[in-house]
Amino acid sequence: MNPNRVRLLKGGEEESQGPVVYWMSRDQRMHDNWALLFAQELAIRRKAPLVVIFCLVPHFLDATMRQYLFMIAGLQEVEKRLAAENIPLVVVTGSPEMEIPTFVRSNDVGVLVSDFTPLRMNRNWKAGIAEKIECPFYEVDTHNIVPCWLASPKQEYAARTFRPKITRAVPDFLEEFTPLRRHPHEWQESLKTIDWRYAVRTLRVDEPVSAVKWLEPGETAAYQVLQQFLEHKLGAYPEQRNDPSKDALSNLSPYLHFGQIAAQRVALEVNRSEAPRHARETFFEELIVRRELAENYCYYNLACDSLDGLPEWARKTLQEHAEDPREYLYTRAELEHAETHDRYWNAAQMEMVRCGKMHGYLRMYWGKKILEWSSTPEAAFTTALFLNDTYELDGRDPNGITGIAWCFGTHDRPWQERAIVGKVRYMSAAGLKRKFDMDAYVQKVERLRDNA
Repeated sequence: MNPNRVRLLKGGEEESQGPVVYWMSRDQRMHDNWALLFAQELAIRRKAPLVVIFCLVPHFLDATMRQYLFMIAGLQEVEKRLAAENIPLVVVTGSPEMEIPTFVRSNDVGVLVSDFTPLRMNRNWKAGIAEKIECPFYEVDTHNIVPCWLASPKQEYAARTFRPKITRAVPDFLEEFTPLRRHPHEWQESLKTIDWRYAVRTLRVDEPVSAVKWLEPGETAAYQVLQQFLEHKLGAYPEQRNDPSKDALSNLSPYLHFGQIAAQRVALEVNRSEAPRHARETFFEELIVRRELAENYCYYNLACDSLDGLPEWARKTLQEHAEDPREYLYTRAELEHAETHDRYWNAAQMEMVRCGKMHGYLRMYWGKKILEWSSTPEAAFTTALFLNDTYELDGRDPNGITGIAWCFGTHDRPWQERAIVGKVRYMSAAGLKRKFDMDAYVQKVERLRDNA
């Protein structure tokens, strides 16, 4: 493993003979997990047991039962896979800032390892944990191909400024994973069987959003979806990816969000595929450049989830047009229930509600129309974030946050000035109809009613 993927969050005493613990958070998989592999390397070097801990937070940034159930089903598979390699999974419930230090102290943990996330809440948890423990505390970016803090030392203005940096760095990090070994040192503590039903009962979820049926969670399913994409869709990806009436997308975003598959594994398999070079390069633009640009935005911009994080020109133009008359004005409830005059927008919203996933091109149109139909830009941003995080399987993710911010001007340039949106890029229903068979898309969403 490239050692630059690892950084020390807190130094400490290494005299303890206790276990090495990997706090699994964002990367919920056994295979292709650099954080887990690094933790095992430390444990074998120390001749110590290796333990994986997951902290189930009962309420997390508007997550609903839809997202929790997808995640928990994946974790149950992780539990079985780890057990076969003599590595126990421990699940605790509550705040990581409290539960992880308690576990570390009560089990005389020798080293703590975590995976990486750029989101502010998670970073605050890690800072709080570091203050409460004495052992060394490492962080490993196993979510990105290039570690976020190395891809660029600053917030990038746009994809065009980020692309050359990430492209130069990828060859140093796009290496094959080493296999996880059956761990030779057993943890002697008696472990209780994880009561997953009790874990679900601890959740404090207000929104009654049901689980999806069309997408199986977990590592095994993620790899199967990847293989289907490689065999049946990748070749046509450049021509069809933006067309919402086509089934051309990979459907990997929920798995990438929960870390049930590694982006690096996806990239390695795409490179091995027989798809034309331009198809692979077009997909890598989304998988690597755009996805890791979103990580960059959320890492360096602490206001990424609000209007305050937008570029100055976007904030200024939206403020100047904040009081422009709106031809259409909808409440959050009307938007949530797809009760607008725009049948294309309504179909996109219902696709998200029913499937937990909206076509990527329409996600841009969807966000821009919320801006156009809300009383203020601030209300529009919070509504878009709420709906995204409530219904999308990959909600509360840098990609979702950055995608919404893009609708308001982030990673874009000023355009011709218009009412309400100012110089922020405008999208229209007429433009959608001109480019795509939108009637076919609406009909496709209607068919999803019974099998989503």
